[in-house]
Order: sequence, then structure tokens, then C-alpha cells
Amino acid sequence: MAKAKEGVQRFGKFLSGMVMPNIGAFIAWGFLTAIFTTGGWFPNEQLATIISPMLKFLIPIMIAGQGGYMVAGNRGRVIGMISIVGAIVASDYTMLMGAMIMGPLAGWIIKKWDRWAKTWTPTGLEMLVDNFSIGLIGLALVIFSYYAVGPLMGAILVLLTAGTQVLVNNGLLPFLAFFIEPAKVLFLNNAIGNGIFVPIATEQALTTGKSIMFMLESNPGPGLGLLLAYAFFCKDDDTRQSAPGAIIVQFIGGIHEIYFPYVLMNPRVIIGPMLGNFAAILWYVATGTGLVGPASPGSIIGFLSMAPGGAIVQVLVGVGLAAVISFAVSSPIVRASDVSINDQSSSEESAEAVAATLVADKTAITAGSVAKVVFACDAGMGSSAMAASRFMKRISNVRPDIKVTHSSVDEIPSDADVVVCQKTLAERAHKSAPSTAQIVVINNFMNDPTINALQTQLTTSATTQKAAVAATNAASKATEQTPKPVNDVMTANDVRLGLPSVSREEAIRQAGRMLVDAGCVDEGYIDAMVERDKEVSVYLDNGIAIPHGTNASKKFVKKTGVVALQYPDGIDFDGNKAYALFGIAGKGDEHLEVLAKIAGALDDKAAADKLRTSKSVDDFLKVLS
Repeated sequence: MAKAKEGVQRFGKFLSGMVMPNIGAFIAWGFLTAIFTTGGWFPNEQLATIISPMLKFLIPIMIAGQGGYMVAGNRGRVIGMISIVGAIVASDYTMLMGAMIMGPLAGWIIKKWDRWAKTWTPTGLEMLVDNFSIGLIGLALVIFSYYAVGPLMGAILVLLTAGTQVLVNNGLLPFLAFFIEPAKVLFLNNAIGNGIFVPIATEQALTTGKSIMFMLESNPGPGLGLLLAYAFFCKDDDTRQSAPGAIIVQFIGGIHEIYFPYVLMNPRVIIGPMLGNFAAILWYVATGTGLVGPASPGSIIGFLSMAPGGAIVQVLVGVGLAAVISFAVSSPIVRASDVSINDQSSSEESAEAVAATLVADKTAITAGSVAKVVFACDAGMGSSAMAASRFMKRISNVRPDIKVTHSSVDEIPSDADVVVCQKTLAERAHKSAPSTAQIVVINNFMNDPTINALQTQLTTSATTQKAAVAATNAASKATEQTPKPVNDVMTANDVRLGLPSVSREEAIRQAGRMLVDAGCVDEGYIDAMVERDKEVSVYLDNGIAIPHGTNASKKFVKKTGVVALQYPDGIDFDGNKAYALFGIAGKGDEHLEVLAKIAGALDDKAAADKLRTSKSVDDFLKVLS
């Protein structure tokens, strides 16, 4: 089921990926229609002549070019734009969906050709072969699209338009709300809006001047009502206080993804947005209201800007109706629920896991180690952009050297050091991110403790490193003295040296047993440490591993603790030998100082060797003090 959902998300993301970069062209066409067409705000017969060619030729060619580019780069863009022209000319219908077929198909064909041509193209003739291949293959594809794709997509559009009209005529269109809202919170909003509704709506708007299909997915009212319910009635203070900020982002900024976590943490509340959108669509059907172009992003500003002249009031009533009903239905559900947006029981990485896994970057706790943090969402243009902007402001004063950016979860930059995404998108992030990047999984982009832990980890690193240097200089004359505890978290009683080699799992269990004996965790934490290693190896580098629990095991942690186990002959971690294991249980940030010292050992082979060869606890702790 999870793979099927991921496949649908990827397919929808691919479709929306062809439309979203060109959404500005849709908006320009929408404004032309709203302002200059007959019945528009300022009718102008001459300027209105631009509307039809822009929609019939320019936008499909741009979409096909983008589809080709997504598959085969610049050569894919060129041949994609060539190939769709045949379908455009062959049909009286707008070839948006045809462009979504021909662009990627043409890109795939030229990509396969180029791969084969490289095996036989004579040196010096590369440009000749490249240019003629696009020309000749493009010729074949434009003929194919003229005789096959154009008529076929025309027939499909006739059926889809007729089907939509049947839904409208029989009063069934509002029932789409019961499909749209659940699909949106599974991050299929771009696939539904741009991949399905926009092409159908655009065809309708060409003939009638407006379309209700532009309004089905982008109405900001249902999400507004839901967030208002949390703002007024949620029992959890953090969740209630986060809702007003989310309202601004969703209603004014048009980033609907911001309210998805509020639904996912309490799935019953989806009933509110579903009924709210149902009522709004029913109102729009009854009043014959539609938009002239896509409202992207789906903010109240975008919604109203695409309203036809004289229809502002009807559009506002629909938004208000959706918000009021969503609020009325959601409020008692929220009031009766004990949920928190900070409840990370479904998250893969807890605050302590962030602190621990970031150490794997070796210098993640020291200044200058993490160069790029990427926030990733489905399209890479909404919630991730907002979150990246907020996070950059939070760390810029201490870490101006770190670049914080955003991207689609399927197009994570190859130089990303840390990738932050929501749990629903974690599998896609792991496939797209570079192998060296740390994936930090969160519940929401607005107020998630894991983001706070990441901030602490990155900003504490610089000051910790400076403090460590100062401490080293101050204590340079006292190296022969018995070392003081690294901090209150790890003392001499928490170190075991000269242990015989055992299996990987047994070594992790030994570390867990020490944490239990120290009163830091309950028994259940031991199994969670083993499970965490199965999900993502706890081995780092230079013979060091840091076993720790999963986020679900946080309930077993009674107090912060760090223990150390030395295995002179090593523990096998998939071919890597770990000689020092540091078992970690974190309740706050108290263990960060120890992690900073471990990070120093990772970056200093001599220090790591001392951890392996130390014969006394004092010598072992000197490395960390």
C-alpha cells in the first residue's frame, strides 16, 4: 500500500512538475481573460485577440518543453516543443494533456537515441549528428502527434468534459470534495490540481470564459476553518499557538500543505474540510460561479484575482461558507482530542536522533561542517520554501556559513548535507538525496521539536568548539591530573574497557543494559536501540558507533545519559569495525557536549585510536575532556 501511494505521488509530482514551472503563463493568460475579454473588468477587443493563441499554442508548447526537459535536459526540451505542434494543429481542443504525453515521450526517445549514438558517432561529427537527430526524430514525432495524439486526446477531452457536465447537471460535482480533501493531505494536491483539474478547466474556460474546475482543489476556505478550530479549541498549548501562524501561511500565502499535519495527527478532523468544500462547490454550482484561470497558489488573493468581473461576492461567499462549515464540524472533534503537533510518535527521528545522526557528518557539531541544509516538500515551492526561510533566519546570526534552501523531494541537490522533510515523503527523500546526506524526518514545518533540535545542534556546534579550544588551552598544564567528568552526563562509572568482541546486536544490547543500570532508561529502550540500528546503521567512522533509540522509545527515557564501551578487537558493522560504542539516551540538550567531543574524535584519527587503545578509564576520558 505504501509503495502504491508513493507511486501515485511520484506520478502526480511528475505531471505537476510540467505545469508548475509554467504556472506564471497560466496566470498571465488568466489575467488577460479576466481583464480584456468581453464581460471582463476592462473589455478590449484588440488585446482579447491574444487570449486564444496564448492558450492554444504557447502554453502547450511550454508544458511539452518542460516535460522533455525533465527527462532529457535541454535536448529533451527542444524535441518536446517540436513534437506537440502536430497535436495542437490537428485538434480544436487545447492540448495541455497531449503536451504532458508528447513532451516526456519525445524526451525519452531522444535520450535513448543519444545514448546509442555515442557508441558510433565519429569524432568531430557530434554536432552534426546531434542537430540532425533532433530534426529528423522531431519530424517523425510531430507527424505522429498530428495523426495519433491530437485526435486521441481530443476524444478523451470530449469524454472528460462531458463527464464533468454530467456531474454538474446531476448535482454530483460537490461529492468530489470527499475525494479531494483526503487526497490533498496525502500530498496529492499538485497532482489533482495541476495534473487533472487545470487541463479540464482550461478547456472549459476557453469556450465559456470561466470554469468551476479551477475552484475545486484550490479553495482556501476548508483549511482556514480547520486551523481556526485548532487556534480556538486545541487543548495542547503549542499546537494552539502554532495555528495562527499556519493560518497566515495557508490563507494569505496559499500554501495548503501547512495544514496537512494538523489532519494527519487527528485523521477524524478531515470531515470538517470535506463538508466545507462540499458546501462551497454546491454553492458555486448553484450560482454558476467559476474562475477564469488557475488560482496558484491557492490563497485568497489568488482566488479573488482569477474571479470574473462581477463575481467577487459569489467567490467570497463560497470561501466563507467552506471556512464556517469546516470550523463548525472540526471544532468539537479538536476539542475532544488530546493531540499535539509536537507528538512525534509517528516521526522517524527524535530530537536525540537528530543530535546523534548529525554527528555522522564528522564535523557537524563543529563550525563550518554542514554547508547546506535542504527543506524538501512535494513540489518544492510551498511549505518547504516557507520552512527554509524561517530556519535560515533562526540560524543566520550564529551560522551565516550554512546555506538553507528548499527543493522538491524528488530533486534534492547533490551537495545537500542535511535534508529535512515530512514523514509522508521520507521514502522519496531517501531515494533522491545524496548518500552522504542526513535525512531529518519531521511531522510539520511550523513548530516541530526536531527542527528545534537541529537548530540547537548546528548553532551549538560553533560555540561548543570555541569553548573546547579555550578549555584545552586553560587545562594544558593539568593533563596529568585525574580528569573531571566530561559533564554531569558521563562519568567514570559509565565507561567499560577491554570488553571481548561480541555480535553487533549484543554490543548494542550491552550499551542499553548499562543505560538501564544507570537509571537512565527502562528495559524497553534496549530493543529500540537494536531497531534503530536496523533502520539506519549507528556506525559512524573511525571505529566509533553511537547506539540510540528510535523516537517511539522516548517514553522509556527517564533521564539523559551517555555510556561508553570499548572493544579492542572491534565489533563488525557491515564490514566496518567499531572499537568504541557510545550508548545515548537524551531527554534534552545535556548530552550535546559529549556528542561534540565524539565529533572531534571522528575528525581526529589519533583521538579515535586513543579511544580504542586506552587501558584506563582516566585515559579514555581524557580524549573526551
